[in-house]
Amino acid sequence: MILSRRASGNVLTKSTREAIARIGLTSLTLAVLVLFLIPMVYGMTTAVKTDSQIAKTGAPWWPAWERTFEYAGKAYDVYLVPVDGEIRELALYRPGRQSSLFIDPENPAAGPFEWQGQWRQLERVWQLDIQWSNFTRAWNTINFPNLLRNTLLYAGITTFGAVLSAALVAYGFARFRIPGKNILFMMMLSTVILPGAVTLIPTYFVFLQIGWVGTWLPLIVPAFFSWGTNVFLLRQFFLGIPRDLEEAAQIDGASPLRIFFSIILPMSRPALTAVALFHFFWAWNDFFGPLIYLAGHPDKFPITVGLTAFNNLYSQSTNLIQAASLISAIIPIVVFFFAQRIFLEGVVITNIEK
Repeated sequence: MILSRRASGNVLTKSTREAIARIGLTSLTLAVLVLFLIPMVYGMTTAVKTDSQIAKTGAPWWPAWERTFEYAGKAYDVYLVPVDGEIRELALYRPGRQSSLFIDPENPAAGPFEWQGQWRQLERVWQLDIQWSNFTRAWNTINFPNLLRNTLLYAGITTFGAVLSAALVAYGFARFRIPGKNILFMMMLSTVILPGAVTLIPTYFVFLQIGWVGTWLPLIVPAFFSWGTNVFLLRQFFLGIPRDLEEAAQIDGASPLRIFFSIILPMSRPALTAVALFHFFWAWNDFFGPLIYLAGHPDKFPITVGLTAFNNLYSQSTNLIQAASLISAIIPIVVFFFAQRIFLEGVVITNIEK
């Protein structure tokens, strides 16, 4: 009997510890989530505020405007006034030093009445006011259609080239017997740790000599020659595909290219999606490349460079800057929302299981 009670007590203690651990882990996760969401919430609320609210000291964090009350054809500010032990919303009719005249918006027919106290210590009444027009102003001011078109073309074309070239190179490393293949593979991976600043000036000089500076070619053409990280991820995935299907296709007379397009690529959809999204988001957020090669050609700017120019011109209009930033983030969010299942599946398979 005593042993059974001790055993039950140990079980209860263990379950309690597990519950505490789960609660602690959940709380930590929520705390980290809140920290990550604070900048997003700030950007979303700032984007729908008025210019006056941003410049106003003591304004609330949510979009609002200072409430007024119209009396006898004139607008009066509304304050939170303590009257007879309760807080009432009253319109300041005539301010004074020790006493002021207020009007009750709910009973304006009663006229002004005197209130004893210093009105400067009262708080203003703020009312919710979402400025959706900020998005329209930002859209028209920054010429978003042109920036979106340029960014979509840049991200779309380079993503196609990066995925296609990486898949071809990865297929060669994963399936073909090449003399010194391991050495070549390590040399290719070594390019990943090479800083871009080292090759910036020589690369720019080459593109300048062949007349590509000022065009999209320096940004698009290199994407068709593969990236080390993309090749590594796809090669690791291709190595896990069974060779039985390829051998059966070879017996039927399929060529290596036919096997690649008919067997390897369809079975590698998660990995290809992960690589495509990685490059798409990188190209969408690329700033330094377009800034260097498209300088002096604002009609070819992508969103990143266009937003920087917009920020310099409207540095005082924080609400318009945040509205433009939210507009530019819509397409990446939509793309990730629809492809998140395949994206996460590809990340897990290419980085953990292999």
